[in-house]
Amino acid sequence: MKNFKVRSALSTVAFTVALSTFAVGGASATTNQPVVQPSVAKIHGDFNLTSSQNVKVIVELTEESIVEAKQKGKKQSKSNIKKARDEVKGKLASSSKTAKVKKEYDHVFSGFSAELPANEISKLAALPGVRAVYPDVAYRTTEVQSRELTPEEFSPQMDKSAPFIGSDRAWESGYTGKGVKVAVIDTGVDYTHPDLDQAFGSYKGWDFVDNDNDPQETPKGDPRGAETTHGTHVAGTVAANGNIKGVAPDATLLAYRVLGPGGSGSTENVVAAIDRAVEDDADVMNLSLGNSLNNPDWATSLALDRAMADGVVAVTSNGNSGPKNWTVGSPGTSREAISVGATQLPYDVYESTLKVGDVSYASASVMGFTSADELLALNGEGLAFTFTGLGKPADFNGKDVKDKVAVIQRGDIPFVEKVDNAKNAGAKAVVIFNNVDDTANPIPVIPGTSLPTLKLTKAEGDQLAAALKAENLTGTITSKFSKEVGETVANFSSRGPVLDTWMIKPDVSAPGVDIVSTVPTFNPANPHGYGSKQGTSMASPHVAGAAALVLQANPNWSVEDVKAALMNTADKLVNEKGNVYPHNTQGAGSIRVVEAIQATTLVTPGSHSYGTFYKDKGKQNAKQSFEVKNLSKETKTYEVNVAFTGENANKGIRVKPTKNLKVNANKKGKVNLDIQVEASQLPPGHYEGVITLTNKQEVIEVPTILFVKEPDYPRVTSFGVTDNEDGTYAFDVYLPGGAETLEFAVYNETLSAVIGTAGTYTNVGKEFQTFTWDGQVNGKPLQPGKYRLVAFADKANKTDFTISDVIEIK
Repeated sequence: MKNFKVRSALSTVAFTVALSTFAVGGASATTNQPVVQPSVAKIHGDFNLTSSQNVKVIVELTEESIVEAKQKGKKQSKSNIKKARDEVKGKLASSSKTAKVKKEYDHVFSGFSAELPANEISKLAALPGVRAVYPDVAYRTTEVQSRELTPEEFSPQMDKSAPFIGSDRAWESGYTGKGVKVAVIDTGVDYTHPDLDQAFGSYKGWDFVDNDNDPQETPKGDPRGAETTHGTHVAGTVAANGNIKGVAPDATLLAYRVLGPGGSGSTENVVAAIDRAVEDDADVMNLSLGNSLNNPDWATSLALDRAMADGVVAVTSNGNSGPKNWTVGSPGTSREAISVGATQLPYDVYESTLKVGDVSYASASVMGFTSADELLALNGEGLAFTFTGLGKPADFNGKDVKDKVAVIQRGDIPFVEKVDNAKNAGAKAVVIFNNVDDTANPIPVIPGTSLPTLKLTKAEGDQLAAALKAENLTGTITSKFSKEVGETVANFSSRGPVLDTWMIKPDVSAPGVDIVSTVPTFNPANPHGYGSKQGTSMASPHVAGAAALVLQANPNWSVEDVKAALMNTADKLVNEKGNVYPHNTQGAGSIRVVEAIQATTLVTPGSHSYGTFYKDKGKQNAKQSFEVKNLSKETKTYEVNVAFTGENANKGIRVKPTKNLKVNANKKGKVNLDIQVEASQLPPGHYEGVITLTNKQEVIEVPTILFVKEPDYPRVTSFGVTDNEDGTYAFDVYLPGGAETLEFAVYNETLSAVIGTAGTYTNVGKEFQTFTWDGQVNGKPLQPGKYRLVAFADKANKTDFTISDVIEIK
């Protein structure tokens, strides 16, 4: 263990923990060292091929799916696929006494899911007819935080995001999603909700968790885990039509429950739902779920690619692991599906000063509020302050906080829950202070908190908390209007690019912060439930609903046309300093529904990647092209320009485009982009560019990107720990390019002290890897308690790390 490395990382560790919103839940295979993969079929991920422990896998067949064959102009049938699948299943049964086949696929994905001992995977991969084997990794909702709204709090005016992207203007033009079928692949949907029941017919969809035709949310009291509300919230954003109006209020919904109690699920069910939704004639599908595997070739990403190829507009969330690059996860890594990042709606900024006792706290600023009037009403009022720990319900027990200011430390539960708990206890306002380094991970602004809320740095928060523990103090909060902030990208929203394909992701962005929509109440006597949630989960259904409106308005458009329209007409976003966000932060920009519906030029694809350029001497050439459709009734001539930004970009990058492209009415043309890169003239890194098409009526900007030398991807992107319940633990890590050295360090729960090392490995293979830990550090068992583990990966003189969730040693 390189102790200097562990110590130097401690200040950054807390930053990473706060941003990690979901971890990989991989197959339960374990290994102590990398293994050689057989060459017969590609094994994605690393399994301990000597272990007898059962693992779940997804098996892809060489026999092509219905969609794959159709793409190649071949005839294919389910009976052919079944015959090939049965042959592989029969051979698997002969070679394994315990292997169990579970789900079977044929439309967008040809294969099946299975459970078998890890030491039999080699034989499985070697069977004739097997193309690839994937781990059955876990998926979770891409939601950051949420809160239910009480009837007293709820107002239809809180539902601002659909009108913001122009949905109400589309409705006025007669486009409401009528006749368009949208599949919601999620935690299920409360189809009895009064705002949603009109969107469902007699066939509601399918429950892949319980294998029945009732895709209802997990109810309260389910012994398998916590109730869910996520899918109902997503469905409401798409097509609610009651107190809340979704983006496409007259669309038809189908629900596919793939995430069970607690909001987690598996690859096998997600792929099965994609397959079924396509066969159920869905026009659009939404997947507000993901994992942190940045790889375009996992089963779910491939299934979405093929759903798009079969004419279904597939929309998926980009993930919540931002703000660093390379944090997009599958299925947001799909080559073809529309991946969506999250934005925050415009909001007013108020400046505040805080004085408690004789001390003024300079770092005080407004975190959130329900109304400006409520915030400004505090001005000039003498307020009592009290420290209430982490702001959990138990922290208010026995404390009088009525009409006082609750001072709360960051940690353990979402910010909005802390504020809600303070409100429920009678508080008048809240101050939340940081528990980690403020430079690395400041407390975000969260408009819409249920009480006026200020935030403080860790240093000043600790100071205030200590003062309040010593004596009761009074003080003042004074606020005034400062400025309005436009639509901005949410800090948590995952960024691209995608490994291997080097594609820009997300494709587009949409509102995803403080989104009010429908939630189940699990109470038939009071079915009107509403809640606020945030995450790319909330952004994705805005785009799915928008796609429904675009399809209704343009029923003859292809999926590529719909995607292009949403990308080509998106609004470019700038940060609070007025700088345009990078492509891998916002994609093509924030969607605008009416502009997409009315597009008269479509540029396909809507973004470009030239890949990587390595040549040390001389010039390296590459070609790219895209299609331009002129949908108008008159001939158009497009002027094409390309500009890259970055150090020495003009010196080392030269692009020769088709300068003036003439396209007749209702015809299409082709633009060629010949590029020449002199890598020796450019610092290593990635370079963003904009391809601009201009005619008399339009200016269309298409994002493009290229890389010089090895892209700066992180050495490790995810790390999960699974208790094998036999005294050992499985470590699941994702290493995009492998690692020269991989170390697992054990910390205490708060990451304030390193305990020791749980293992060191060298020359580890790339992508998904698993290891076994015996629960010992330095040859001794860990004492009972709670711990976190950190995975450090080194390659090419670069070190990255990521952190597990808390584990408990009993």
